[in-house]
Amino acid sequence: MAALKYSRQREAIKEFLLSRKDHPTADMVYTSLREEYPNLSLGTVYRNLSLLADRGEILRLRVGDGTDHFDADVSPHYHFICTGCGSVIDLEMENIDQIEDIAGVNFNGQIYGHVTYFYGKCGACCKRELS
Repeated sequence: MAALKYSRQREAIKEFLLSRKDHPTADMVYTSLREEYPNLSLGTVYRNLSLLADRGEILRLRVGDGTDHFDADVSPHYHFICTGCGSVIDLEMENIDQIEDIAGVNFNGQIYGHVTYFYGKCGACCKRELS
């Protein structure tokens, strides 16, 4: 992969994502960074997030709400999507890569990976429902 020309804005986007655990959207990134970078455009944020995701430097999460979410943690891990508030949360759990072997039993081809999302209500939403 060819080296990219350094971009202060791209670095700021990446640093912002590294500081977060809430899997922000492009709009959230833009809103958070535009005070420090007043010339930053939403288009620049979208282009850089796409570039970083395409290069494997961040994850693009498509969780079914019509908006991409982004994660700087590119290590293998799983996500929980709250059907109440829409938050995307990292799940701390054992790796389930054996699912690829199970899926491959009756499949005539090669499986290289998987994306798994878990859905339900987060603790905060469950607590609100009890109140």
